[in-house]
Amino acid sequence: MSVPIFGFTMDAAERKDILSRYLDHARRFDEAAARRSTQEQDAEVIPFTPPLRELEQEPTMREIEVLQLISDGLVNREIGVRLYLSEETVKSHVRHLLAKLQARSRAHAVAIGFRRGLIA
Repeated sequence: MSVPIFGFTMDAAERKDILSRYLDHARRFDEAAARRSTQEQDAEVIPFTPPLRELEQEPTMREIEVLQLISDGLVNREIGVRLYLSEETVKSHVRHLLAKLQARSRAHAVAIGFRRGLIA
């Protein structure tokens, strides 16, 4: 007997074949997982250290260059031309700067940059 599934007609033999392949795959997966589990018990455990959150990182040299140009009064397009970057890349650097410096605006980022000695 054929049964329509998702607009396709499938008979019992096809369903049995698919189920058989699925069960074989599941069996092989379980075997591999069991082997891996015993291998991991013998291996040295290296503790996971999560990457630094953006707020805990210092600005990169490129981000400091962008901050200096912002302090000179340049807009994203002009900064991009000066540094041979796309405007979208400059926007990305500015976003990262704002997050890393915890600044509310470009002007606030410049003020923080001056106070921290990042820019002159």
